[in-house]
Amino acid sequence: MLNNLLERLRANPLALGLVGAGAVLGLGGLGWLAREVTARSETASRPSLLQLLEQVTQPATTPRQPQPRRPAPLPPPRPAWVSPLGRECVDRDPRLRQRLEAELAALPARRQRIPIDPSNYGVRFERDAFGHAIDPTPQVVVLHETVYGVGSALRTFQTPHPRDEDQVSYHTLIGGDGQVIDVLDPGQRAFGAGNSAFNGRWVVTNPRVGGSVNNFALHISLETPLDGEDNDPGHSGYSARQYDALALVLTDWMRRFAIPAAHITTHRQVDLGGERADPRSFDWQALKRRLGALSQLC
Repeated sequence: MLNNLLERLRANPLALGLVGAGAVLGLGGLGWLAREVTARSETASRPSLLQLLEQVTQPATTPRQPQPRRPAPLPPPRPAWVSPLGRECVDRDPRLRQRLEAELAALPARRQRIPIDPSNYGVRFERDAFGHAIDPTPQVVVLHETVYGVGSALRTFQTPHPRDEDQVSYHTLIGGDGQVIDVLDPGQRAFGAGNSAFNGRWVVTNPRVGGSVNNFALHISLETPLDGEDNDPGHSGYSARQYDALALVLTDWMRRFAIPAAHITTHRQVDLGGERADPRSFDWQALKRRLGALSQLC
């Protein structure tokens, strides 16, 4: 069919000329359309006079510089802690050592774990309230007493406390018979001491309430004897089985976290409010004999 059309155009020179002229006009129209589209595109992308004036009158912007972090406040000055646990490098009682080492090996099976309400503990922070990096590793052990029985302490820990001032917990409780009850893993932050510091150190996680040792401390509490359920300055003291269990738990923590004996302190010592007196009637020599037998003071 196309061959027939070509033969007819060759036979009719006038028709062939008209077709050629139409083709030229068509190509010219396409060229004009392309130039028109290009011109409109360039016009749209070219800034207007108003835009150019705005660019001239706007002030030059500079990159924002990072603001320096506010320094963390230091705790108020107070006398440094002088540990009653001196060096004890002589094994004075081999039988005590043998007995305590055997009990230490059996400690994991002996420990009882009781969960408490999440409102009474938290996570260990890796930055303080001012953005400074801090070490959350346990580095201090704070000794407490329950004042009332272990059961009363557990009920308090298991009760939800929405208000910060009511929240409280320790990592471990030691009953009068030497029972070891863990309520928190050492990796968690117990609320054992409020406004507190140890040897000039605290961590401020909430600027409105001051600093605390909780972020780098482990808390352990001894069950108070019945005659100590009051505000008197002392009581009949803790049992031999409590001192045994305390030495075992402390030895475990000291070995796991490389905590020196000089960093075993009391709630009375770290409390900045001057309101705490625990643990009352504590026998440091009883603890020293046991830690010495376990080679923790040499």
